[in-house]
Amino acid sequence: MAQMTLGKTGIIVNKNGFGALPIQRITKAEAAFLLNKAYDNGINFFDTARFYTDSEEKIGYALSGVREKIYIATKTMSLSAGEFWEQLRISLESLQTDYIDIYQFHNPAFCPKPGDGSGLYEAMLEARAQGRIRHIGITNHRLHVAIEAAESGLYETIQYPFSYLATDRDIGLVKLCRDKGIGLIAMKALSGGLITNSAAAYAFMSQYDNVLPIWGVQRETELDEFISYIENPPKYDAAVSELIEKDKKTLGSAFCRGCGYCLPCPKDIDIPTCARMSLLLRRAPAGVYLTEEHQGKMARIEECLHCGHCKNHCPYGLDTPALLIENLRDYKTFVNK
Repeated sequence: MAQMTLGKTGIIVNKNGFGALPIQRITKAEAAFLLNKAYDNGINFFDTARFYTDSEEKIGYALSGVREKIYIATKTMSLSAGEFWEQLRISLESLQTDYIDIYQFHNPAFCPKPGDGSGLYEAMLEARAQGRIRHIGITNHRLHVAIEAAESGLYETIQYPFSYLATDRDIGLVKLCRDKGIGLIAMKALSGGLITNSAAAYAFMSQYDNVLPIWGVQRETELDEFISYIENPPKYDAAVSELIEKDKKTLGSAFCRGCGYCLPCPKDIDIPTCARMSLLLRRAPAGVYLTEEHQGKMARIEECLHCGHCKNHCPYGLDTPALLIENLRDYKTFVNK
């Protein structure tokens, strides 16, 4: 069983983290089944967030009986010390625990530090002193914020989008974290669903001993794939390397990762889906996305107000309105075939 130590935290986990964002979309019973099956098969790290609706509650419901045998990471989007304490209280209650292993600032636009006037980092220190949290982490989609956090020496873990589509600068962050003794928690390890070969994704991650991938799991078939890799890990070989290079050329760098920070849209456009539609059509059975429901979603693009909200909130600097129009044009071609 492949295990790793998460930086200087001393936390030893299976190199297979459970990303609990998707379980907010399924029932409590379905989520409990998946969470328990993951635990029973050796997965012991579970990542969630206060604002993943009822994800924390489902983890508490399913896994409170084995609390001392697992590690839980959750997140706060608080902007003030007052909000911090309230969100921490709710998270502890929802998770049915009296401590959180890794408490993370959730994608802040800046890197919280002592004395910055927000009181946020000071609250983290106090929560740790009280035993309510054990380790301090940060998540971000902005490379410059992640690098600043790594160089600050204030964070034990950094959660950042990392997959085999990573740029050299992304890999530079991973190496910086390794040199600093920081555990890197890799979100978007399947790049929001654009990576369809989970074995290749797993093999890629095996090259980095300080990286813990968290796989977003919603279905048992998805979980079964990652469980199977625990005892029979895919190897990073010439065939995997060739596949990765092909995908990099196909996708390039200007693609939507599906992070959702562009939302909400005033015209209710499902931007994370619509802005990736051309890629989804070519990387999954096209019929899945040619339904009446998806045609309706795509049609909403024509109601775009060009208000700039999505473009201004994209952490990757994409021209989102232009990307939506391009995807709609391509989608119409598929529909009319």
